[in-house]
Amino acid sequence: MSLHSKTENAAGAAGKTVLAKAALATALAFAALAATTAHAGTSGSVSLTSDYLFRGVSQNNQNPALQGGIEYAHDSGFYVGAWGSNVSWLSDTVVIGDDISNSLELDGYVGYRGKAGELFSYDVGVLTYYYPGDYPSGFNSPDTTEIYLGGTLAPSETVSVGLKYSYAVTDLFGYADSDGSGYLDANLNWTFQPTWTLNVHGGKQWIEHNKDFEYADWKVGVTKSFDNGFSVAAAYSDTDAEQALYTNAHDNFLADDAFTLTVSKAF
Repeated sequence: MSLHSKTENAAGAAGKTVLAKAALATALAFAALAATTAHAGTSGSVSLTSDYLFRGVSQNNQNPALQGGIEYAHDSGFYVGAWGSNVSWLSDTVVIGDDISNSLELDGYVGYRGKAGELFSYDVGVLTYYYPGDYPSGFNSPDTTEIYLGGTLAPSETVSVGLKYSYAVTDLFGYADSDGSGYLDANLNWTFQPTWTLNVHGGKQWIEHNKDFEYADWKVGVTKSFDNGFSVAAAYSDTDAEQALYTNAHDNFLADDAFTLTVSKAF
């Protein structure tokens, strides 16, 4: 996400926005169709979190968020899904002139998951982040589309190590001329007890033509799962982002270290 969206060529911005909306609409349509026609392959979840952190940065001014998603996965490995959350990072941006009216993030994605041997699995897909609302003239669209490729090695039933790279094919969350940006995501999960899992994450965000906004983030947490589909996760996260660049109009440093608590229900 960007705190300081900038203007760009109007035709280029319009084309990228159309691409993002088209990809999202396609994913949402297929997710809705899958949910009604193939219940056996459909899963979903709802969550309440003390703070929605995306790549280590608060998306809702360090306030709670209600989130939910649905996904259909075919036996062939193809999948489609949609996800949403309340957000405020755009409306909290310092803007000269007209205000921004946005309080929702809607994501749509399609992809393919497969296995290579007994221990290694892979995942490739495309994901669009869409932020419906009203924006002042000249404000660079925050809508973003990324393609991603990930791999996970599971040497045992209790340990998995994953690496994923996301590449922006549009401008990244409102940063001008930032298509081609990338995010590297590394994760380690260890189920040290039957219902307890240690989660360790490290990430690096690169932003084309906006180098000052680049940063690394990390997180350590634990998740407790229950037989009824509920889970509770607690985590500590931090970043090395420049404070002056990630402080919003409310004088909150959105990339600061944070403790979060999340309660989820899978169905």
